Amino acid sequence: MTTLTFADLGLSPKVQAAVDASGYTTPTPIQAAAIPVALEGRDILGIAQTGTGKTASFTLPMICRLETGRARARMPRSLILAPTRELAAQVAQSFEKYGINHKLSVALLIGGVSMDEQTKKLDRGVDVLIATPGRLLDHFQRGRVMLMGVEILVIDEADRMLDMGFIPDIEKICKLLPPRRQTLFFSATMPPEITRLVDQFMNSPERIEVARPATTATTITQLFRYCPDGEDWAKREVLRELMRGEDVKNAIVFCNRKRDVAILHKSLLKHGFNAGALHGDMDQKSRMETLDKFRSGEIAFLAASDVAARGLDIPAVSHVFNFDLPWQSDDYVHRIGRTGRAGREGNSTSLVTFEELKLLKDIEKITGTTANWLGEPPTEEDFTDSLSKKRRRGGRPAARGSERRDGERSGRGERSRGGRSERDRGRGRPERGERPERERQEQPVAEQAASPAREREEAKAASPRQEQPRRERRDRRPEAVAEAAETPQRSGRDASRKPAPGRQQAQRGARSEGKSEGGDITAPAKGFADNIPAFLRRPVRRPVRVSEKSEDVVSD
Repeated sequence: MTTLTFADLGLSPKVQAAVDASGYTTPTPIQAAAIPVALEGRDILGIAQTGTGKTASFTLPMICRLETGRARARMPRSLILAPTRELAAQVAQSFEKYGINHKLSVALLIGGVSMDEQTKKLDRGVDVLIATPGRLLDHFQRGRVMLMGVEILVIDEADRMLDMGFIPDIEKICKLLPPRRQTLFFSATMPPEITRLVDQFMNSPERIEVARPATTATTITQLFRYCPDGEDWAKREVLRELMRGEDVKNAIVFCNRKRDVAILHKSLLKHGFNAGALHGDMDQKSRMETLDKFRSGEIAFLAASDVAARGLDIPAVSHVFNFDLPWQSDDYVHRIGRTGRAGREGNSTSLVTFEELKLLKDIEKITGTTANWLGEPPTEEDFTDSLSKKRRRGGRPAARGSERRDGERSGRGERSRGGRSERDRGRGRPERGERPERERQEQPVAEQAASPAREREEAKAASPRQEQPRRERRDRRPEAVAEAAETPQRSGRDASRKPAPGRQQAQRGARSEGKSEGGDITAPAKGFADNIPAFLRRPVRRPVRVSEKSEDVVSD
């Protein structure tokens, strides 16, 4: 059923007045289909492409249902889960705009903000709790929030939750909520994991699908620019050329890595562009300030990672540039969805390198369109070579700079890169039976050098005494040690340690006394023998004691 105005959707007078004050009169298809069902208290599974007004689809009916009742301390009445801090903050702004005629208390639980201020709001009681999964579980484990009073649960951008690894946290949170609740579930795509989550935690949901999953808005003009060089500096030159176009008022430039965002931002500032940066390593205050400046027009260009690809509503974005093609084709749909919102016209231009041609094929499959090239397109041979190269690498294309980083991690550094570049230049393995030129040039020098075995033989012949310590180590048996104690060596360095005449006479006297008493030496000699441990000394031969009985037998 198609509705022409918001007045036909059954909103309360206060909410209708707030919508009229905002200047909206005609709802989007997802709003027209979802708001009446949500006002009845039924579960909703909403599937719609980005930029179609999903936020108002659950914000307006939630405000209507929360008009009656009162919040209790640490027990929120409704819960909205968002994948990123920016999207959660944007949902909070929607409640402030549409709930201007209500006295609803709203709490925002996101990272990068003091937990003490968030705890104070929870202690006073909140009607609407907007949170990211990680921060919500952190507060719950500390006992600062209880979820048994939640009446309405909203999960926004569920497919993004899946990409960021939040599905286990979502399952844990859903098990903490009361079973009798209303659940509103919104997603742009429906992968199998999301379908399983819907079947587990929703009660006969009303499926509302206003567009084919992962489709782009028809108001967006999509162009692609082929960059055969593939180097980042060459791509930045092409990007600056495109950004200087007459119809480019402001734009978001997406990169795959946070490091590339910082490099691109620095390059844009160097060339005189009024640009800002947005990525996950920035603190929350800097991220919010950058977004506010971009919304107000103080910043014309925003270099961003995929943290800005989902759910951000900045209506006046004229262009989106993809400095890198996203690794996941679904992210392409969300990226270009930052322009052409709410029926406006938008433009997107993506830079494509030789290594990214396979990613382009995946984007064409999911969008159902053929790439429209700006400038000279790649040839069929380029596509064939790119796909075969990917297969040899094992499927997924290697990211730019991965060889350099791998070399740094493994400790090879420039040497590994140099060897690889030589093979790429065609200096490959020599033919069988033919020596490389470099080896032929170095052969006379190699022949003059002695082999390791020859060096050892020459060293052995030059210094035969070097093996003497090894013979001494092999002869360190107890018997050998004792013999060494009796007759110390008089050659080599031991000769310099010849005992003094007085000391030598004392040793002889000790040996003569030992022989006269028992026949053997009972005490070790002085000097070198003093260092012999007790367990290495020769055992003392004691005389055998013969009993009287045995002597009688012998005498008989």
